[in-house]
Amino acid sequence: MLPPLVVRKLGQVDYLPTLEAMRKLTAERDASSADEIWLLQHPPVFTQGQAGKAEHVLAAGDIPIVQAERGGQVTYHGPGQLVAYLMLDIRRLNIGVRDLVSAMERALVSVLAEYEVAAAPRPDAPGVYVGAAKIASLGLRIRRGCSFHGLALNVDMDMQPFQRINPCGYAGLQMTQLREHVTADVSIAEVEARLEIALRQALGYPGA
Repeated sequence: MLPPLVVRKLGQVDYLPTLEAMRKLTAERDASSADEIWLLQHPPVFTQGQAGKAEHVLAAGDIPIVQAERGGQVTYHGPGQLVAYLMLDIRRLNIGVRDLVSAMERALVSVLAEYEVAAAPRPDAPGVYVGAAKIASLGLRIRRGCSFHGLALNVDMDMQPFQRINPCGYAGLQMTQLREHVTADVSIAEVEARLEIALRQALGYPGA
């Protein structure tokens, strides 16, 4: 039987201390440790994946750039973007990395469908898209059979900083957000609650 899933709603927190906390949890956990999902937002920051290339940062300006060990290239985090970090023992869950990525994508597609937004993953580029525009990014690292990092869903944010980079290493990639596809105001707290439920379902955990 799986230990209960711990879900922490952290509000807006700085990127670097959160990254260090993820690393610490992953390094110190053992076979009996509960899996955790952290739901949060970050102040403005660009993060570079492990193989990130400097040329994909076009004009960072006053926004800091932080190197992380996740997969993928450069992306932007900022207020109004919902981030979910998944610290999961994937060996204990008996899933592979591709299974975890697919579960994250299913959860995102499910949440967006609740807002009547038709979204889908793409086989050639991780993430979730509305048409040709990317609405959610994914980046993971697996260490000792356990995942950390996760996903970022653009909800209701300043999109301008994405123009300062080649998002995820793709020059000219169009980015979008949930607010642009709905007529009513979007509550990030509501999206957060729906994403928690969708992730639990996609990963096979009982409901909240």
